[in-house]
Amino acid sequence: MADISLAFLWHQHQPYYPDDFTGENPMPWVRLHGVKDYYGMLLHLMEFPTMRCTINLVPSLVEQLLQYTEQGRSDRFLDVSRMNADNLGEAEAVFLLDNFFMANPHQMILPFSRYAELYNRRGAGRCSAQEALRRFNSRDLRDLQVWFNLAWVHPIAVSQDPFLSSLATKGRNFTEEEKNLLLDKHLEILRKVLPLHKKLQDDRQVEITTTPYFHPIVPLLLDKKFAREALPQIQLPPYQGGYIEDAKVHFQYAVDQYKSIFGTQPLGMWPSEGSVCQSFISLAESYGFRWIATDEEILSASTHGEVSRDSQGYVRNPQKLYAPYRVHDSGKSINIVFRDHALSDLIGFRYQHSEPQAAAQDFIHTLQEIGKSINSDKPALVTVILDGENCWEHYPGGGVDFIRTLFQKCTSTPGLQSVRIGDYLESNPPSNNLDHLFAGSWINHNFAIWVGHEEDNTAWDLLHKAREYLKTKQDSCPAETLRKAWREIYIAQGSDWFWWYGDDHSCAQDALFDELFRRHLKNAYSFLGEMPPVELDRPIRKKGARNIHTLPRSFLEIRIDGLPRFFEWLTAGHYACQGERGTMAMTTKGPLRDVYFGFNLQKLFIRIDCISDARQTLGQYHKIKIVFLEPKEHQIQIDISNIESPSITHLFENAQLKTTLEIAIQKVVELSIPFDDLGVMENATVSFYVEILENELGRDRAPREGLITFKRPGRDFEQIMWDV
Repeated sequence: MADISLAFLWHQHQPYYPDDFTGENPMPWVRLHGVKDYYGMLLHLMEFPTMRCTINLVPSLVEQLLQYTEQGRSDRFLDVSRMNADNLGEAEAVFLLDNFFMANPHQMILPFSRYAELYNRRGAGRCSAQEALRRFNSRDLRDLQVWFNLAWVHPIAVSQDPFLSSLATKGRNFTEEEKNLLLDKHLEILRKVLPLHKKLQDDRQVEITTTPYFHPIVPLLLDKKFAREALPQIQLPPYQGGYIEDAKVHFQYAVDQYKSIFGTQPLGMWPSEGSVCQSFISLAESYGFRWIATDEEILSASTHGEVSRDSQGYVRNPQKLYAPYRVHDSGKSINIVFRDHALSDLIGFRYQHSEPQAAAQDFIHTLQEIGKSINSDKPALVTVILDGENCWEHYPGGGVDFIRTLFQKCTSTPGLQSVRIGDYLESNPPSNNLDHLFAGSWINHNFAIWVGHEEDNTAWDLLHKAREYLKTKQDSCPAETLRKAWREIYIAQGSDWFWWYGDDHSCAQDALFDELFRRHLKNAYSFLGEMPPVELDRPIRKKGARNIHTLPRSFLEIRIDGLPRFFEWLTAGHYACQGERGTMAMTTKGPLRDVYFGFNLQKLFIRIDCISDARQTLGQYHKIKIVFLEPKEHQIQIDISNIESPSITHLFENAQLKTTLEIAIQKVVELSIPFDDLGVMENATVSFYVEILENELGRDRAPREGLITFKRPGRDFEQIMWDV
């Protein structure tokens, strides 16, 4: 029987959400997980100073923490939380009802009577936020602002802070002052997160590791054909090569950031999604890393099944799984350890449904059984690696009782010692060797989540095109401009964008993740002063597409005079800019309010309504663009620098066409565009969006996500609509 060295590695990870071009941040998850899970794990560890573990901090997460604490950056949710509930506009109130119940209802909402009351009143799934709004007054909305942000604070932090405890006890009828003090507490807690990590590492209780900077799947950056090692028939994107120089940037940036915060060279790495391949070894070694970790299925594939599980889940040759290895490549080598995915999944997915004492005891018992299965005088290394943030919101009380019980047992059970991975390797150098490391991830030892599906491959293709275009500007752009543009390419290489493409995963924010990926690619062009290709406006994500506008119901006859005559536009299609739900892409309120569209047999009519009189609203802007993705490469550009005399340019494949368009700008903007000028046949699809620019910078767009899409009508259009 062997003693057990238990090596926890908690992977703390968020993709890079902010838009550096506009300064906007649509997502709150760095802040919310910061005050709950990142801080909470540190509080648990400080309760048990003899508990050792490893924490992996992804650099893109660390950078965003520093943006909150050192740069005064914010996010859309924080901005709306700060707004006085008595003065909320309809759009902000609807945003609250759409987004401020984003928490596990059973563990983070229903246990709190007032939050539960608001949740039930919202009636999610039974009505829209717009419809539910009539059931909420300003007091309700303020309480919702408070409860959403309070529920995301770690329970230990709430119990230790008299003010936070008083809020939880009070429960309702909060004041604006109390709400803002709560939000200030968020920032106060965030300021503790990185210093506490450094302190625990300096005290040798925790080892901090890192990941390639923006969390890319490095083997796919090295060569997408690595995906064929596990899946020989996988359909790869057109460009199947790699970008080794980009992989090196992710490594170098990660090392530089780590040194600046922790004052030392990082020695350990959890590769993004546990993704490894043979050439990963020499790359990691060249940047000073001494060990990496991945999943047990990679070891199984690398040993041709010598290490595997039987039909009941028991490990064959456990002495080979619960030991470190030395893996070799091109004359270089590095230490590697393999996670027990069954134990990791017990904590990630199973124990949340169990009584905490029983769950913790089951975990310890499983470790003891592993020890019994190994005949060695050296301690067996059992590596448990899992997401350190998301699973706890599925546990009662944020998992506090379970983690406390688990840590207590880990620090008091004979024959069991918690360890930092680097310490174990220093005391127990590997005696096992691997000459070939199978290419795969911690999920099914392959890369199917991130490449192979049509949507994934489309994303890779768009990324490649943007990268190739950027390469052509290397000798003609200032260094700082190039740095910003390249950074957007590196951000777009992050694994999270690809995670939500394809049919593997889906969430309520699929469309936003899609939009963020394409926005980062657009920014690469925008930082160069170039207009992004119109194909980046086409959503990649197909599943779950929703209708974002109504369609015309009859033919229109419009006088193009800029006056919004009600009956002229009565049967037009309509898109409401403030009517978008479930989107957090826009932080600032733009000038656009509504877009109406319709047609007769010969012409397309478009009407643009602004937040006030169009002439007054558009006076500070310089251009209106109507961009068509179908038919391709058509753009209508309206120079409104002189609002009294707008000039129209019709471009096709960047060549200027003679235009017969009409425009009028008065109370609204009205246009007529002959279908023949667009080259559109009857029943052919037309897709477009409207954009307002200021000095060539986009200031608003409709739709903000997706496109307005319809078909050019035939002569029987009205008869068909009448029959329907």
